[in-house]
Amino acid sequence: MFAKLLTVFRIPELRRKIVLTVVLLAVYRLGFHITLPFMDHDAIKNVMENAQSGTTGVAGLLQVVSVFSASSLQSGSVFGLGIMPYITASIVFQLLGTVYPPLEAMQKEGESGRRRLNEYTRYATVFVCVLQSFGLLWSMRGGAPGQAAILQEYDTVGWLVFGTILMTAGTVFLMWIGEQIDAYGIGNGISLLIMAGILARMPEIASKWIAGIQSNGLQIGSQYGIERLLVMAALFVCVIAVVVFITQGQRRIPIQSAKHVRGRRVMGGNRQWLPLRVNQSGVMPIIFSSSLLMIPYFVFTQVGSMFGPDSGVGGVFASIGAAFAPGQGFVYSLAYIVLIYFFCYFWTAITFNPKEMAENLKDNGSFIPGYRPGSRTASHLEQVMLRITYVGAAFLAVIAVIPTIVSNTVTQDFVTASFFGGTGLLIIVSVALDLVQKIDSHLVMRNYPGLLDSDK
Repeated sequence: MFAKLLTVFRIPELRRKIVLTVVLLAVYRLGFHITLPFMDHDAIKNVMENAQSGTTGVAGLLQVVSVFSASSLQSGSVFGLGIMPYITASIVFQLLGTVYPPLEAMQKEGESGRRRLNEYTRYATVFVCVLQSFGLLWSMRGGAPGQAAILQEYDTVGWLVFGTILMTAGTVFLMWIGEQIDAYGIGNGISLLIMAGILARMPEIASKWIAGIQSNGLQIGSQYGIERLLVMAALFVCVIAVVVFITQGQRRIPIQSAKHVRGRRVMGGNRQWLPLRVNQSGVMPIIFSSSLLMIPYFVFTQVGSMFGPDSGVGGVFASIGAAFAPGQGFVYSLAYIVLIYFFCYFWTAITFNPKEMAENLKDNGSFIPGYRPGSRTASHLEQVMLRITYVGAAFLAVIAVIPTIVSNTVTQDFVTASFFGGTGLLIIVSVALDLVQKIDSHLVMRNYPGLLDSDK
């Protein structure tokens, strides 16, 4: 393995791509140390410490958003929103592309259509970022003494607008970093930013457990007991194994090429396989679903706080918002599962076109044994993809619900449960496998053995 890694860095083009990707990710992490000038970081720290046992209120929103959006809202930095606005804009345009004919036609125009769609997505990202950053900063102002995240002397509309501009510029810069990684680096830029944001939480989680063990010991029954530690370690290993198994899992459909005669030679007639991935949509359904579920949670809790928790209307809105609190109940888990299934089928329908694949097989003189070329082949491919997508969606749903179960039974920290319990590891392993496969493609193209090839 060490020799293979050395081979990677011996290829000049691949080495430049890797170095550029690492440098851009380092810039992304350094940006979190550039903080907004009017934030009260001591107050933010107190709020986050008081929220470790739950995920209600603004503090809970800061914790959960930071896991999935390559952000660190509690740091009060210019990169506070991460790429969450870009994800939101992408969801909106992907959904509109299925119901709005002009966008649907634009998606079918090929590369030029995709460039225009990306341009519109960037504009929408700026708009969404302005709304989210201003709403976030507005929710941080006021409150009880020691709980307001904005210093009192800067609690004005002018400073809020200034902070909105800074956070919008930070998100646009992160979007640019992701596009540069796509164009000149290695791997998917947005996915790598999300993975880097999750991995950056490992030292914090590890130090928390080490401090808990040092103060309480490994006593059975305590929050950091030996049985809880073993459960988390077992989940860590099992989730990684299952994620690798499902991510690499394929349904192989037999393909037979037609025989044809060239002079005295009979060519073709070979039997090959058409691989269909079980988890065709990757980690996008979880990212999309978690992003959308933050909207009702944030909206209802803020509306409830505006009316006041003691009033009847405010209490109703606060109760609805608490039902959508991440990791806090049946309503959130059920909505999470429904959205995951929806986005799994939706993303598969966008990326997998059975009619086009059937036409390509027909043009190449290949066919699926037992099915006529054309519409019958397309119908069979669509039916197979629907079945395996159901399995892939069930896998993602289980992985997504595990953190809720773990946070309610093993540990009361939802962020730690999200990392060791499923969703965080799913994103890390999936992005890492995709990165390795792209590196392998560069190696195989130059007649080098891939990183995943077994030594012989």
